[in-house]
Amino acid sequence: MATSKHIELLQEMSIFVSVVNTGSFSESARQLGVSPSSVSRAIKQLEQQLGVCLLQRTTRSLRLSETGRAVYERCTQLEQAAKDVISLCESHHQTAQGTVKIAAPKAVAHTLIHPSVMAFLGELPNIDVHLVLDDNALDLIRDEIDILFKITNEPPQGLIGRSVMTIEHIVAASPKYLATHSIPTHPKELIQHSCIALGETDADAKWRFRKGTQKHTIPVNGRYKANHTRVRLDAALQGLGITSLPMFVAKDALASGELIQVLPEWQFETNYSGELWMLYPATRHIPAKVSVFADFIVQRLTRGC
Repeated sequence: MATSKHIELLQEMSIFVSVVNTGSFSESARQLGVSPSSVSRAIKQLEQQLGVCLLQRTTRSLRLSETGRAVYERCTQLEQAAKDVISLCESHHQTAQGTVKIAAPKAVAHTLIHPSVMAFLGELPNIDVHLVLDDNALDLIRDEIDILFKITNEPPQGLIGRSVMTIEHIVAASPKYLATHSIPTHPKELIQHSCIALGETDADAKWRFRKGTQKHTIPVNGRYKANHTRVRLDAALQGLGITSLPMFVAKDALASGELIQVLPEWQFETNYSGELWMLYPATRHIPAKVSVFADFIVQRLTRGC
């Protein structure tokens, strides 16, 4: 294939990546601001020029062929290279500017990131922030995220970043609830209590505790489940039962005496505890806007603001 053909197909390759990422010709067209027929023609032209079938189409879904998967990987590398060129130019701007897209788990975003964003926007008038609150696993490249906050003790390979704080979870209840119920001294006693669990999966009603070499998994029950920490906090404050909370959510209520930590000598284990990492794609040229926000947020979180 002539060099000119390589250049001509760059746009089709980019459209191909968009179709695979969105899983839909129509959604890809919407995001690209073109008609679905234009997207379809681009994919057909790419397949004809390459002489292979890239996508296996059905009335309801798209599936990559074996060759299509290999082509997709190469095309994403080309697209990332283009983004790196843009990032390189942005990093040379004397004044950081543009929009930083950030994603974080809901509780982390609401309680830790959002207050820092408010301070950041007040100090940096040339940078805007797009904050995505999502507990699901997001892809920095596919979802076009500049910075991803993730609770993990094993950061994904291929990304760079830094640990900014440790997320600890506790169980707690209000003095009102504990005054009318026995205070548990061992995790097994939680079976007799009303517990406010996360409720997203059956495993959320099996609380795990560890103290030294001792480990216990306790099936808990209660009249209320909620998959938002602020809701569970409010329910506990109103005396509905014992709940699990991140320490950063519970600390003010603990300090004021509105909540009392239960089983403080036991470590409460959950998938939402561990190191909070700030991650971004591995590239030599991090845009100035990303670097500025990263430095700002680390300073805020590490000093507890």
